[in-house]
Amino acid sequence: MAKTDDKADKNGKTGSAAPLSAKQLKAYVDPFRFDGSGEFHLKSHKPGEKGDLDKDSALAIIDANRQRLRELQEKLYAHDRWSVLLIFQGMDAAGKDSAVEHVMSGINPQGCQVFSFKQPTSKELDHDFMWRSLICLPERGRIGIFNRSYYEELLIVRVHPEVLAQEKIPPELVTKNIWQERFEDISAFERYMARNGTLILKFFLNVSKDEQRKRFLARLDDPAKNWKFSMGDIAERKVWDKYQAAYQDLIRHTSAEHAPWHVVPADQKWFARVVISSAIVGAMDKLDLRFPEVDKSEAGNLKKARAALEAEARGSRQKE
Repeated sequence: MAKTDDKADKNGKTGSAAPLSAKQLKAYVDPFRFDGSGEFHLKSHKPGEKGDLDKDSALAIIDANRQRLRELQEKLYAHDRWSVLLIFQGMDAAGKDSAVEHVMSGINPQGCQVFSFKQPTSKELDHDFMWRSLICLPERGRIGIFNRSYYEELLIVRVHPEVLAQEKIPPELVTKNIWQERFEDISAFERYMARNGTLILKFFLNVSKDEQRKRFLARLDDPAKNWKFSMGDIAERKVWDKYQAAYQDLIRHTSAEHAPWHVVPADQKWFARVVISSAIVGAMDKLDLRFPEVDKSEAGNLKKARAALEAEARGSRQKE
């Protein structure tokens, strides 16, 4: 069990928690990280995994990671060299929205952008499938969050071929190799982004079919959450196995050292947040972010500014 300064109280709030070491962070990331080396089998990743943690210890780790992420984001913004792209994918009710909310709470909104990609509009369908994502990429110094992404092209479009017909692609280009071609296109794009200073982290929230059913029932039982439910959710459960096969295929073909996938156990939301926050903090820590140093030529001006402000303060006190 990870050590923290304080455990969570009954309301889920934590006291101050000591930041985890790099080694401790890796323990909650490496088992779920796939960078394309070796083989990948989705069935070997258990949605109910929760490591050596109980919920109280997990909440303390999340709080410590949140504080560390706040510091890193401030440096990222000031450094203005790197950008960070976080991609969240998962079946309905996997916990994507709540993961973003809890992991990123406290982050300066000026340095963070969140985009949720739903059914394409007619304007978006008049462009290539990557276009609507490209125009939402984070600027240098910012964290961009994609709640669903261009990976939907390898998921819902693959499971429901009729959607592909709406994309107005010339028929002769829609061949049996189209999915492999899209693997290649996305991989090349992410390599390009990484070479230009974007840290890319991808998270598949791996929820079990049984847990999804329980969450759907909870939505139906709570009038305040009825709006989250759609009859389409039930229809999609009928093709669950097709989605799992599609996820396995895309993770196998689009994972790389510069753009790894994290297969996050999502049945326990608190453990999912430990994995996600630890992955983000661990990766951003390696960027060697720092506040810009003031040029020596400006040092004299800073001294003059301080002297002027202090003189102003003395003048104010004398008037009093």
